[in-house]
Amino acid sequence: MVVVESSAVITNSVGLHARPARLLVQTAAQYRSQIRLQFGEKTANAKSIVGVLKLGVSCGDTLAFRAEGEDAEEALKALVDLVERKFDEE
Repeated sequence: MVVVESSAVITNSVGLHARPARLLVQTAAQYRSQIRLQFGEKTANAKSIVGVLKLGVSCGDTLAFRAEGEDAEEALKALVDLVERKFDEE
């Protein structure tokens, strides 16, 4: 089983509020891999909107990603790309 880890700094001005969190969850849901997010001591399933929002990630925070499964590399590439594009907000 493939396991991939990465991290990205949240640079959109409002952090992971409702819209960016929804985009992140929708992107994660396209992949079969199990995807976890970590911020500080908190972890969340990347496919759970409630879990993602509960992380409380703000602009400037670093979010860690861990994907496990057959399409793990593709999943993390898509998620990190989404973050780097500032969730297409700017």
